[in-house]
Amino acid sequence: MKDIVEKAFSNIKDRLNMRRLLAKSEKNLDGKIFTEFVALILVPYLDHKMKETDLYKTYSMQQLLDKLDVLECFEDENHKLRIGELLNKQAEIYETLGVALPTSSC
Repeated sequence: MKDIVEKAFSNIKDRLNMRRLLAKSEKNLDGKIFTEFVALILVPYLDHKMKETDLYKTYSMQQLLDKLDVLECFEDENHKLRIGELLNKQAEIYETLGVALPTSSC
């Protein structure tokens, strides 16, 4: 578990850009800290689901997060959110984890 915790903090620093808690307002800082808190809850859950579904045979935790990290959400001119292209490997991971595929109605 020590390795998972260390990698979780690495993810928080790098993926969530939490190296410095710079924020323009206290409300923004609260949002960043809340996002960090939720991420720390999700990492052990993802670890559990990866063990349960044997995803560790194919991916390490870092590799899995790297595969899913490139999924993007865009706002169009009508202010509607649109999901970028979902690759087949990403769709397989979502299905294996039992998570509904993201749609453009995010």
